[in-house]
Amino acid sequence: MIEKTDWEVFAANMLKAELKRKGVTYAQLADLIGDKEVNIRNKLARGKFPAAFLLQCFSAIGTHELRF
Repeated sequence: MIEKTDWEVFAANMLKAELKRKGVTYAQLADLIGDKEVNIRNKLARGKFPAAFLLQCFSAIGTHELRF
């Protein structure tokens, strides 16, 4: 089993927190980016996804600035 790195956990948690803050569900995000809800859930559960996916999600939900 491959363990998640701290950075993978951090990226997944940032996206989850921003979705929660904006009130966007996984299903809504899937519609916004043209993906399937199950794929979104799997990517966030694994914590492994490209930076381009993270940026695409933030753009789709209207997040243009992040503080961390």
